[in-house]
Amino acid sequence: MKKYEAIFILDIRKVEDEGESFGKELAALIEEQGGTVEKATALGRNQFAYEIKKRKAGIYWNFIFSIDADKITAVKNKFRLDERVLRNMIINYDRPEATADSSQTEAEL
Repeated sequence: MKKYEAIFILDIRKVEDEGESFGKELAALIEEQGGTVEKATALGRNQFAYEIKKRKAGIYWNFIFSIDADKITAVKNKFRLDERVLRNMIINYDRPEATADSSQTEAEL
């Protein structure tokens, strides 16, 4: 299984409870496809630098999950045409693990 990170920007007018139900729906879909959700974080409401679909603000959500690479398309297709989602981005989660040795060498520089 590969690890992914997903950012969703939700429409304030179409989502109630700050997107909690959306987060549960996404987690259920990932688990239905055989994956696991490691972290789901509500990042709150933010103003946009420019309007998206005539909206000036949105609710941001960040998800970190593991799923088979061939099943990620089902997750992408589910929310591609969803009216609640203004923007979404699903990318590979390639953050290196921080080790004690690397932090010491950075401090010495």
